[in-house]
Amino acid sequence: MKNLVYSFRKSKHLTQEDLARLVGVTRQTIISIEQGKYVASLPLALKFAKIFDTTVEKIFELEEGD
Repeated sequence: MKNLVYSFRKSKHLTQEDLARLVGVTRQTIISIEQGKYVASLPLALKFAKIFDTTVEKIFELEEGD
């Protein structure tokens, strides 16, 4: 699964720690999501969408084979 968490986070001028605090996870979780090593749960994806003022589909995208 491809995601644009890094891009959206940077556009909001948030650090990984800031974003982690806002969504209630650790900084390590944010790092793992941004690197594509961890797929966010639906509740977490919805929190990202709310913070970034966009839809889940604009942040997360299925890649062929997912």
